[in-house]
Amino acid sequence: MDNILRLLQPLDFVMIAAYMAILIFIGYWVSFVKKKKENENMFLAERSLAWPAIGLNMWGTNVGPSMLLASASAGYTTGIVSGNFAWYAFIFILMLAVVFAPRYLGAKVSTLPEYMGKRFGQTTRHLLAWYTLITILISWLSLGLFAGGIMVKQLLDIPMWASVLIMVTLSTLLTAVGGLKAIAYTSVFQMLLLIIVSLTLTLIGLDKVGGPSALFHQTPSNYWDLFLPNSDKDFPWLAIVLGYPVMGVWFWCTEQSMVQSVLGAKNLKQGQLGTSFIGWLKILDVPLFVLPGIICFVLFPQLANPDAAYLTLVTNIFPMGMKGLIVVVLMAALIGNVGSSLNSVSTVYTMDIYLKKNKPNATNAEIIKIGRRVTVVSAVVSVIIALAIDGIKGLNLFNVFQSVLGFLAPPMSVAFLFAVFWKQTSRKAINWALSAGTILCLVIGILFYIKLIFKELHFLYLSFALFLLLSCFVVVYSLADKRAGSHEDTLQYQPVKTAMAVKLSWGVLIVIMIALYIIFN
Repeated sequence: MDNILRLLQPLDFVMIAAYMAILIFIGYWVSFVKKKKENENMFLAERSLAWPAIGLNMWGTNVGPSMLLASASAGYTTGIVSGNFAWYAFIFILMLAVVFAPRYLGAKVSTLPEYMGKRFGQTTRHLLAWYTLITILISWLSLGLFAGGIMVKQLLDIPMWASVLIMVTLSTLLTAVGGLKAIAYTSVFQMLLLIIVSLTLTLIGLDKVGGPSALFHQTPSNYWDLFLPNSDKDFPWLAIVLGYPVMGVWFWCTEQSMVQSVLGAKNLKQGQLGTSFIGWLKILDVPLFVLPGIICFVLFPQLANPDAAYLTLVTNIFPMGMKGLIVVVLMAALIGNVGSSLNSVSTVYTMDIYLKKNKPNATNAEIIKIGRRVTVVSAVVSVIIALAIDGIKGLNLFNVFQSVLGFLAPPMSVAFLFAVFWKQTSRKAINWALSAGTILCLVIGILFYIKLIFKELHFLYLSFALFLLLSCFVVVYSLADKRAGSHEDTLQYQPVKTAMAVKLSWGVLIVIMIALYIIFN
């Protein structure tokens, strides 16, 4: 694959410069020109976000550059089966909308550890705060920068350190100065651009192939099945059906980076419409990110490295000007992803650790100041870790991390599900599940990855088994704990009526998702 930098024409550089100018203008306008309210909460955008910004910002957090390249790679090798991780998600996004969002917004919390603190006490909040910080810093930031840095390095033919610094500097400035509002506004622009450019790539690719019918007939029939036999080592259908819900609840309902946009909603209706919107946007993941890989399989069947499928297609079929746009889109995806993560780290540290442990009476100006410092420090630490990872040769650490994610999910999913659905849950049981349970899951995950245990078992089966084990522990411990349910629960949740627009949006989406699963099986 030729380096894209060598293929760029003057028009391509004009497109890149135009994008950067627009992005800087939006961030500047939100941060300095747009009138701010007194005591503005920079972390939650003054709780002023409407449904378009919520949906697009959540999508921007979810769609990183590694996802673009990995989705096309999966499409190249296995077809649309990887689309389950986008389409199956609608069930858990719906759970966020109707189960968790009303409780989060009703409690008026800034972070999810704060919510759990109101439910189980400050020890639980402190445990979750540090858990969230470490998870975001390593998963979303460091390894995200590592994957994105490799991508930018390949795109622009610059050193790894330079590509990482460029991305993190833009994201840090956007986050430190403007907070969630600046990220949300720029994400709207970036995600709209992502849709346009990716759709253009798919349409040009389909034209080169000869249309949808020609594409269908030039690929193996199982490329169009969402459920593959249990004998398939990568995507057995039962592992997906059982294991993905554990990750789905954690990722979509309890992960600070994903949920923060909903916490910044102006009201519950806008938050629920925003979650519905990302449910609609997730439908696009298959045609925009997976389908280009299938198209590349037909046009370039002898590709040595499937991970290069997306950029191979861009390099060979995009006209002048469009190659520059794809550079912009991939940079936009990384900036949105890193920016949201930096904002989440800043929010959790400031609200759950600094205010609770160090200075409970801090003024809003002091809160914003410490938040900006944490953003910068987090960025520096993530750059150091990303460059350290790059210095280790011979290991695909990004794939290692993806496997470990499945083992991080069970404790969080168990904790939040029991917090919401069982009033008699023991506080001590939840604290043990979050501390010892997390250690247990990670140890098993590491031993599994280095093939010391359960060598032939899919990691999603193990994730599901750990979820069941921790759930049983919480039930048994809570039933044996005479003080279970006696702790002070400051959450006074009252059921709320769901707006008709929300019901209609979700109703139509559910019908469409069921139809898609019928069609592609």
